[in-house]
Amino acid sequence: MERIGKWSFIAGVILAILSGFLTVPYLYTILGILGLVVGFLNIRTNDATKYLISVIALLIISSALLQAFTASGSSYTLFESFLGNAIVFLGASGLVVSIKEVYMIGIEKQVKL
Repeated sequence: MERIGKWSFIAGVILAILSGFLTVPYLYTILGILGLVVGFLNIRTNDATKYLISVIALLIISSALLQAFTASGSSYTLFESFLGNAIVFLGASGLVVSIKEVYMIGIEKQVKL
C-alpha cells in the first residue's frame, strides 16, 4: 500500500506539471483521485499536523500567485496551469488528512468521557 501512495504522489506531481504542455482529459478528476489516495495512504497521524500546515501554506501561496498572474494579464499560461493543478491535487489530499484528524480527535474525546 505504501508503494501505491508514493507512486500516486509522484504521478500527481508529474501530471500537474506535464498538463501545462499537454491536454489531459478529465485532468481535475484524475488529480483529485490521486490526491485522495495520497491523503489516505501516505500521511500518518504523526505527520498530519505538519502536512496540513504545509498544504495550507502551499494552497494560499498558489492561489495568490494564480490571482496575481491572472490580474496582471501575463502570458505565464504554463505556470498558471501548474498552479491550478497543484491546488486541485493538494486540496484533495489535505481534505482527506483533515477529515482523518477530525475523526481521530473525536475518537480521543469519546474515549476520555
